[in-house]
Amino acid sequence: MALQLKTVALRDGPRWVADGFRAFGRRPMALGLLFLVFFAASTLVAALLPLVGGIVQLMAVPMLSLGYMLATQNALVNGPVHPGQFVEPLRGDPRRRRALLLLCASYGLLAFAILVLCSWVSDDALTRLQQLLSRGDATRAEIETLFAEGGVTQAMWLFGGLVSALSVPYWFAPALVHWGGQGALQALFSSTLAVWRNKGAFTTYIATWVAVMGLTSVVLSAVLSALGAARLALMAVVSMGLMMSAVFYVSQLFVFNDNFGGTRAADGSGGDDGTDRPHTGNGAAGPPAT
Repeated sequence: MALQLKTVALRDGPRWVADGFRAFGRRPMALGLLFLVFFAASTLVAALLPLVGGIVQLMAVPMLSLGYMLATQNALVNGPVHPGQFVEPLRGDPRRRRALLLLCASYGLLAFAILVLCSWVSDDALTRLQQLLSRGDATRAEIETLFAEGGVTQAMWLFGGLVSALSVPYWFAPALVHWGGQGALQALFSSTLAVWRNKGAFTTYIATWVAVMGLTSVVLSAVLSALGAARLALMAVVSMGLMMSAVFYVSQLFVFNDNFGGTRAADGSGGDDGTDRPHTGNGAAGPPAT
């Protein structure tokens, strides 16, 4: 099935978020653990291989997105969900494998360059902030002290802007290689065109995620404070963030389906009648959402 760029409405952005939560709810343990396995494995590689491991960790991000699409497909039809789906696309034909590896390498190097630039602007304060948050017991005073350092705010704005710009060409690129058979450069162009063409829906999509994350954090912190467990708030918010990250990647299947008209396995397999499996862009398996 040839993929075709579609035009989507503003209201589709929030629906993609809702579809992600519904699909995650079908297999919450499997889809949640999938992200934890990826996070733990990539963190371990970064720790064992200083510098090189960090770059490899960044290079794996495109496969995280594509792997979650494959896992979500299977979850919607009650199929298996496992970490092997992160590397499953690399077992396809050599042309697709080369294109995916090129995407991974280029993304990792560009993301690393952004981190180096932002670290230089903040006089390495961003790195120290990351280390502080990773402890899980950082106090508000310690965090505020770091934010008070010169260049930190500028570096964070710079980081957000550059990462957002980098995400545009890579948003759909791995999926376009895997299901569309496009080369790396063509996939990057097609992804950029799709995001720009449907920028309204993407704006509402991101805005919905910001609202969900912000509201959940506020409510969680307020509940823990009321229970006298305010010191656990940061750890709880971080845990919640990991779960929300998994839901975010689950929702990517619906974003891709609506923007390009559906997905199909790279080997051409589908349902028993030769058609695609029931992983629609309008919600979980079943009739389209209204």
